[in-house]
Amino acid sequence: MPASRLLSVLLLLQARGRVSARAIADELHVSVRTAYRDLARLQAAGVPVCAEPGPGGGYRLLDGYRTRLTGMSEGEARALFFTGLPGAAADLGFADEVAAVRLKLLAALPAGLREEAARFSGVFHLDAPGWYRDPEPAPHLPLLVDALLARRAVDVRYRRWRAPQEVDRRLRPYGLVLKSGTWYLVAATGKGTATYRVTQVLDAAPTDELFDRPTEFDLGAYWASYLADFQERRYTGTATIRLSSRGRHRLPDNAPPEVVRAVDASATPVGADGWVEATIPIESVEHACGELLRLGAEVEALAPPELRESMAATVGRLARAYASELR
Repeated sequence: MPASRLLSVLLLLQARGRVSARAIADELHVSVRTAYRDLARLQAAGVPVCAEPGPGGGYRLLDGYRTRLTGMSEGEARALFFTGLPGAAADLGFADEVAAVRLKLLAALPAGLREEAARFSGVFHLDAPGWYRDPEPAPHLPLLVDALLARRAVDVRYRRWRAPQEVDRRLRPYGLVLKSGTWYLVAATGKGTATYRVTQVLDAAPTDELFDRPTEFDLGAYWASYLADFQERRYTGTATIRLSSRGRHRLPDNAPPEVVRAVDASATPVGADGWVEATIPIESVEHACGELLRLGAEVEALAPPELRESMAATVGRLARAYASELR
């Protein structure tokens, strides 16, 4: 039984006042039986833990007793940044440290502020991944975290979108970014600094090479620049579309914000029935065809001709497929 868990039980009692054995077990991810044993060990060690029976009872520390054992370990200090990001902390392998830091912070506060902090944390929750998607497993993330903190280069096998799809790279990790529930590694290579989606890392192994991250490197500034460059490279052309009022209403749920803004900025009425004509940015003909088809008959592609032809061909295939069911 780790002594750190006994300390966590003690700090939990100090932070919350009265706590049931079930609440202790849930907080520390142990069984209720283990929680009872830990409480008994604290009592045997001379800590004044009082049991209060009844439906509203539980365990509490004798009035006036406080521990000063609230110093943080190195791991807890690292985890301090993630106290409001339990999901991200779990991904990085810091879940236990974050739980301990949270207890120590609460235990160090005066009673009034401690109650306010607990009340505040109970009414806000962060869920990073977007709707309609499961969190992406990233089995190599803990190894990359260790390499990042140790400033150690790693050899990875990475799957990318262009050929050859699987490549070997030696990376010198500069930082990790969590974007909409997906982790990205920012790392230096022989050709400069690049961004890698952690879920696309097929294999990873630490090396003996140590490195120093440039003192002038700013992760936040790099990421802002990367996003701006990504948006510029993302759209390679434009398309002219005709959109009904219903289609325009459905557009925000079926297209990126850049497309919605483009429609708002360029929409020109083309009849009394609410249809408008607009120019939108597109990544490719194939991608635009898939996005626009989500709107069904509420949109019509006018240009470029390749997009109009692609949509007509797709709709034709769908019509033929369903026509056979109607015969």
